[in-house]
Amino acid sequence: MTSPDSFQALYRRENRRVFATLVRLLGDFDLAEDALQSAFLAAAERWPRDGVPANPVGWLVSAGRFRAIDSLRRQRRMTPWTEAAEAAAEIPDDAPAYEDQEAVEDDRLRLIFTCCHPSLSEEAAIAMTLREICGLSTEAIARAFLIAPTTLAQRIVRAKSKIRDARIPYEVPDRDELPGRFDRVLRVIYLVFNEGHLASQGSDLLRPDLTAEAIRLARLLADLMPEPEGLGLLALLLLQDSRRDARTQENGDLIPLEQQDRALWDQSAIAEGAALVQRALRSRRFGTYTLQAAIAAVHAEAPSAGATDWAEIVGLYDALLRIEPSPVIELNRAVALAMRDGPDAGIALIEPLLAPDLLGGYHLAHAAKADLERRAGRTGPARAAYETALALARQDSERRFLTARLAEIGD
Repeated sequence: MTSPDSFQALYRRENRRVFATLVRLLGDFDLAEDALQSAFLAAAERWPRDGVPANPVGWLVSAGRFRAIDSLRRQRRMTPWTEAAEAAAEIPDDAPAYEDQEAVEDDRLRLIFTCCHPSLSEEAAIAMTLREICGLSTEAIARAFLIAPTTLAQRIVRAKSKIRDARIPYEVPDRDELPGRFDRVLRVIYLVFNEGHLASQGSDLLRPDLTAEAIRLARLLADLMPEPEGLGLLALLLLQDSRRDARTQENGDLIPLEQQDRALWDQSAIAEGAALVQRALRSRRFGTYTLQAAIAAVHAEAPSAGATDWAEIVGLYDALLRIEPSPVIELNRAVALAMRDGPDAGIALIEPLLAPDLLGGYHLAHAAKADLERRAGRTGPARAAYETALALARQDSERRFLTARLAEIGD
């Protein structure tokens, strides 16, 4: 028997893994999506009666594939239903068998490389990957891209059509083809992790299923192609995820970095991440992910917030800005500078970033300014900035945190 709650948890945890394998077996995104829904509907009907199978993922893949093939045959009126059901099991499949656990585990990495094919625009590739691999809603992705959901949906449809019409293979490319897709794949894995590390919307601040999947994919990629930036990305994800158990209260509310119980930080992940950072830095061929990982390592290795080497962090942000100028990186540097030189130094750098064409619509920029105004003892400006941040925030836990900050500072 399986309860509704456990079934929902299974769906949330495994639906994208089942989907990726169905794409490999069926060769079509839309057909795989229909097969996925059919498989879970079948499971909802049968598992409460018959019990959960020993290999639920394999069962779902098998059921989805069978129903998709059966549906196609019935639509084409090739055979009666009963004959189609018998014939479907005999259809040859040259791809690795869906019972093969290793093949199933690698299917999402194959799917990422397919979505990141050089013939697709970078925006379409990333949007499609976030939609099809991570299961993010079109609306959530559109917000991240600052475009209309209908525009994003059209991009995804066109990208799928191009993959189908150009017969882009569903595979990890040969080693000589990897560099052309490597940067995109890194970015996609990073975005997957970020959505799990700080969900863009909903009631849950954290999505451990997404962070674990991103780390697993980063490991696969590092084994496949041990380039410095791939190692740097894996290091960054490990170091950020090492704080997971200390980031939220029992009710799911956010705990700021300076207030976290560092005894709860995962020391094995920190040690592995720090070693990977050093390895990538020694190569002299590192980039943005390695520098971000180095910043995370400084935080992770500090025994307390007060003992953090903020001067080193500011220097690392200076290096990061030289190779990737970005308003968000400027914001992070401003916060680090405020920790080194005082809140007014940070506010002076943040205020120009709040222009409408920069970070005016980014709630974390207003929250950062609010926090520095609060530290400086200016209640009025702090309240105004917190209210702006609250109006822009979409995530329930963040909204509760900002509401609590407003209550703390009073009128």
